[in-house]
Amino acid sequence: QVQLVESGGGLVQAGGSLRLSCAASGSIFSINAMAWYRQAPGKQRELVAAIYWGGSTNYADSVKGRFTISRDNAKNTVYLQMNSLKPEDTAVYYCNTIPPRPRSWGQGTQVTVSS
Repeated sequence: QVQLVESGGGLVQAGGSLRLSCAASGSIFSINAMAWYRQAPGKQRELVAAIYWGGSTNYADSVKGRFTISRDNAKNTVYLQMNSLKPEDTAVYYCNTIPPRPRSWGQGTQVTVSS
């Protein structure tokens, strides 16, 4: 079972940037799709960005043009570069596969964007 540990969150002003990292305990080389999800207070967890084995990506409409997902299979790490952050991006961010593996959810990393 792949364990995932997210890091890189923090408090940032609107318009700022953060880079999140997701380190996997095992190899992600053979995992077709990895994704970042987020959950804001009182809301359901939503998929933010996905990256597939061949390198293609998908983004939620709310983050298109601002967020970039990438993966380094050699380092078993997935990244999320977040630019032009908005207060509505405030949430706990998680990484997981697509579809998500229930036992692979980590603690997430908190992102707070102040206005």
